[in-house]
Parts: sequence; C-alpha cells; structure tokens
Amino acid sequence: QVQLVESGGGLVQPGGSLRLSCAASGSIFSIDTMRWYRQAPGKQRMLVASIAKSAVTGYSTSVKDRFTISRDNAKNTVYLQMNGLKPEDTAVYLCYMKIKTSGVTGWSDYWGQGTQVTVSS
Repeated sequence: QVQLVESGGGLVQPGGSLRLSCAASGSIFSIDTMRWYRQAPGKQRMLVASIAKSAVTGYSTSVKDRFTISRDNAKNTVYLQMNGLKPEDTAVYLCYMKIKTSGVTGWSDYWGQGTQVTVSS
C-alpha cells in the first residue's frame, strides 16, 4: 500500500507565494518521476511541472520562471514552490509519482488527493 499526502494549499493574494508538498509513504522500493498537475473547474487536468529521478526538471510554459519543482529522495517528497501567483493559477493541485513497491517488479502510478490553491484579492 502506498499513499501520497499533499499539503500547503490555501488562499493567497495575487503576487503571493505558496509551497506545496507531497509525501509518499508505504512499502516503497523506488520512486522515478514526480509530477504536479492542476485542474481548474470545467477544465482538463494540466501538467504543471515534472522532475526525474536524475533531478532534470520540466515546466509548463504558463508557470515557467515562476514555479520551481524539487524533490527530497530521502523523504520520498516532492515540492512545488509557487511565486508570483496569478488568479489563473487557481485550481486543485495534484501530485503524481511513478513508484516501484517492495516485492513488485513493475512500476505503478500513484496520485495524491489534491490540494486547493486559490489566488484572489
């Protein structure tokens, strides 16, 4: 059993910052890719940022230069530092990890429950 728990969402004014965290727990052998997605009401889920096990990162053009993804492999945790937040960043943010569990040969996809980020004055 693997569980992803997110934290750090909330209400922030335009131009403000938030830091999201997502920690994985359970019978984890290895974690490959970690990602953050977001989904606004009435819109499709969108990939925001990703980080490989090698620490190579990628970003959506809409958040590049404002958001920073990072990971702590010892803590099985991925972070998303969000600066210069805009109202259009308002969404539920979900974390994703590609995980190999102990005693299993293949990789599986795991998702967090989501955390609400609201940017409004």
